Amino acid sequence: MSSPILSLLTNKKEGKHEKRLKNTKHQSFQIQNKKPKKRRKIMKSMFMKGFAIALAVALVVSFMTPTNIWAAKKTKFILAGSIYAGWMPWYYANQSGILKKWANKYGIQIEFRHMDYIPSVVAFVAKRADACVMTNMEALDMPAAAGVSTTVIILGDFSNGNDAGLGREGCETIQQWKGKEVYLVEFSVSHYSVVRILEENGMKESDIKIVNVSDSDIAPAFIANTSQKAVVTWNPLVMEILQEPGITKVFDSSEIPGEILDLCVVRTEVLEDNPDFAEALTGAWYEVMGIMSKRGSTADNAMESMAESAGCSLTEYKNQLKTTMMYYTPESAAEYMSSAEVRKNMDYVRNFCFKHNLLGENASSVDEVGIQYPDGTVQGDRNNIQFIFDASFMRKAAEGKLK
Repeated sequence: MSSPILSLLTNKKEGKHEKRLKNTKHQSFQIQNKKPKKRRKIMKSMFMKGFAIALAVALVVSFMTPTNIWAAKKTKFILAGSIYAGWMPWYYANQSGILKKWANKYGIQIEFRHMDYIPSVVAFVAKRADACVMTNMEALDMPAAAGVSTTVIILGDFSNGNDAGLGREGCETIQQWKGKEVYLVEFSVSHYSVVRILEENGMKESDIKIVNVSDSDIAPAFIANTSQKAVVTWNPLVMEILQEPGITKVFDSSEIPGEILDLCVVRTEVLEDNPDFAEALTGAWYEVMGIMSKRGSTADNAMESMAESAGCSLTEYKNQLKTTMMYYTPESAAEYMSSAEVRKNMDYVRNFCFKHNLLGENASSVDEVGIQYPDGTVQGDRNNIQFIFDASFMRKAAEGKLK
């Protein structure tokens, strides 16, 4: 089955999936009015080609290696994390020793590895990371579409205004965008969000002219080119652009609540081999959530550490959290994951992915990849379930049944 990862490995010419690997949300966490560090910029084409070759070798080796049915249960794990407001708690869990404490409770070892966003997802697909943080869209159209069964164990938050469309004079409403060029990162959640807003307003994607701009260039390019009337991007770039005179917020992701989910996922085969890994991750996560949800110096000290890891101030980080709908308790997260709303929203996501060939060039329908929900219901192909929402670990945390 073709997929965005596999097609990247086999196509010599740069296609839409390779462009997307260079231009995806969460690749960098840029500070307002500061030039992003080189190490956080989008990887260039030459590096990506070399990286793709390395990944191809890793995939071949991983699929050719026979499984030893007598092998001992895995006890050493890797969690890949990247810089984004809703994922900074993992950095604090690692630095504070909370992650290690929970790993010790279960007699396992968890190594936290910081990576840029897309390389972290690729590492997950290549089985070089056992767990990873990613959005629901990337989880579906990268590992799941590549045939790597992926299980969501923690639903951390959803974008509640972090993604927004901005316009200059003459483009202050979405209706005024018709026929206009729009700067955005193609195939990212920005692309998804503007398509959804257009649909909600009785318009189509073809009503606008998409101009693909990388996340490292989009803010300075839009600010410098005053003749460019519309842009879609995410925070902190939204806040940076809004500081310029004559800019209006046309829409944001709070108008499509729950559609852009930020998750912690585990490869299903790893989970089935040793569920203690998922329990330790869940315990560590909700211990940090408990600290963050308190008022006072304890919470501020924790968030100061998160802000420092993200390369921003505490005030900037708190502003990011204002447009991030965090689920601070396992009860609320498990309830939302089990809701009909998640199924409805995932239908929007999978249709977008299919329409833009993100489920694989040879995907014959939107049902190509099966998505299973906590109650056992399935969207798509029941014989090809590759994306699983599992609320059981969050429920265990809610019931106090973790160690």
